[in-house]
Amino acid sequence: MTALDWLLESDPAICWQAMRDLTESPPMPAAVETIQQSNNSTIQPAFANRARIPHEGLGAKILSSQQPNGSWLRTDQPRWASTLVTMLLLRSMGIDPADATVDAAVVRLETSLCWDDHPGFWDLRPPTPGGNPFFEGEEEPCINGGVLALGGYFGRPSSSLAQRLLSQQLEDGGWNCEAPTSSRSSFHTTICVLEGLLEYERAAGPATEIAAARARGEEYLLQRSLFRRLSTGEVANAEFLELAFPPRYHYDILRALDYFRAANRIDPRLSEVIGILESRRQPDGRWLLDRAYDEALPFPVAETVGKPSRWNTLRALRVLRWYGRQ
Repeated sequence: MTALDWLLESDPAICWQAMRDLTESPPMPAAVETIQQSNNSTIQPAFANRARIPHEGLGAKILSSQQPNGSWLRTDQPRWASTLVTMLLLRSMGIDPADATVDAAVVRLETSLCWDDHPGFWDLRPPTPGGNPFFEGEEEPCINGGVLALGGYFGRPSSSLAQRLLSQQLEDGGWNCEAPTSSRSSFHTTICVLEGLLEYERAAGPATEIAAARARGEEYLLQRSLFRRLSTGEVANAEFLELAFPPRYHYDILRALDYFRAANRIDPRLSEVIGILESRRQPDGRWLLDRAYDEALPFPVAETVGKPSRWNTLRALRVLRWYGRQ
């Protein structure tokens, strides 16, 4: 079985992205997709699989585990953490925001919870006067980058949150949750904010200020070859070379490369890290799961560290396909 066949026989969320990103199946406009579904007429296989995501497999499991107050809960984790990373996973799955079940879950969250505004205490609580609605974010840019990405993806883009993040960009082009104490940017925080700004632009439309901030943030990563210290050229953190899923705030080279693919930012300085990604391919054409940041999810994603990962294989193959096309 080829790696592509292996992806196509799996969860609808993986299957539809594999068909969209790794085959020649042409994209279908959202309006056409909606009309075809309402008329029960033939839908291209990729989009038929996308329509299954909220109702089968991992997507259905996530949506059915939402609490009545709109959150996702894991007893050993703060409610904000479980809710944020679960929503980020739904976005990574490519779930359709226009699906009625998905939209109902988003409405339940945004109308039932807001960020706690007590100093030094983050969590989600029922809305009260003065509380920040969920899609307006809280204080730390790594969290707010994820929230901005969610707002853009699920049709709730926040211009005020985007402007707040722009105001927090550091001199070197990136972002850091420790600023202003630290004047140096963080790989972790920077990738979170870049993803958020890109998703915001997709939802709200192109904006010169946003594009310029993203370009500076991308340059921060490119100057470091996506994983090296600028000062010495040494590997900044060995974990950056470990391919992880699902997303939280942690940075790694595959997450960064998938961002550059989504932004369609080709650059010769990507060649080294592309070579590293290619070298990690197993003899069967698959990539392993090196780390799993699933400690805040209400249940683990069905992949095992050290074993072949469909999510990593999907993302690695589409990055290499994109890079090769350039």
